[in-house]
Amino acid sequence: ARDMECRVLSIQSHVVRGYVGNKSASFPLQVLGFEVDSINSVQFSNHTGYSHWKGQVLTADELHVLYEGIKLNNVNHYDYVLTGYTRDTSFLEMVVDIVQELKRANPNLVYVCDPVLGDHGSMYVPQNLHPVYKNKVVPVADIITPNQFEAELLTGKNISTEKDAVEVMDLLHKMGPDTVVITSSDLPPRLGDRFLVSFGSQRILMPDGTRTTQRIRIEVPKVDAVFVGTGDLFAAMLLAWTHHYPTDLKTACEKTFSVMHHVIQRTISYAHEMAGPGRRPSPAQLELRMVQSKADIEDPAIVMEATVL
Repeated sequence: ARDMECRVLSIQSHVVRGYVGNKSASFPLQVLGFEVDSINSVQFSNHTGYSHWKGQVLTADELHVLYEGIKLNNVNHYDYVLTGYTRDTSFLEMVVDIVQELKRANPNLVYVCDPVLGDHGSMYVPQNLHPVYKNKVVPVADIITPNQFEAELLTGKNISTEKDAVEVMDLLHKMGPDTVVITSSDLPPRLGDRFLVSFGSQRILMPDGTRTTQRIRIEVPKVDAVFVGTGDLFAAMLLAWTHHYPTDLKTACEKTFSVMHHVIQRTISYAHEMAGPGRRPSPAQLELRMVQSKADIEDPAIVMEATVL
């Protein structure tokens, strides 16, 4: 059968209610025309920011069993693999094995990895995941989306200037990935303190065999609310838009960050409307307004301009 569709294997959390992990990534990718095969690394009632949550966790062996089933039917052909938050080293190592096997079957497979380790100077996954990401995961990844803390942790280099950011991205390229986006940083924005600075870097192989690197910087409006699932949506959108613009990181990032902006704005106004004047919205009210943002996901109005460095 002529299967020209793009297939994504997404190995992430599942929640019954709300939007994180696979729930945050699948719908947007499907809307943009991707076939999404999801393996749910956990199945929880809701994300863990609520007062209560219950559910099950998939083990590395159970992940292997599911993959074996796919393989036995000879449908283990993928164009992309997408992974996010994981707490277990053996699970992560199994993911690496699966990615390597899928890459042998399809050398053009692109592995998009959000190396979730922590934020603002503290880790929120077990310490022993750090060496696994550094030595095993990042080397097989093609696109990575660390925040500043994660980029610093993976390279052992601090970012205090734009030059540092570029050097860190170059170090990350040397580790494996051809596309690196530092999703947020503490560097001073030119547009004022209501913004955050993000950076991107993409190594491209030219037709004549030489390599060139495009680097961009983009300033994103800050949001004063805690959202869950935004990182998962971001990685999924970067997958989609780099697929559509494989050699134009500037456009891919503008589209990705613009989608994020529209979804977050819609979520904030809904949450404030539900909570009422002067009241802090609850985690349930702050769940991403994903279905309501379908049109923005398909064709985002570009609300942010990236600068080529």
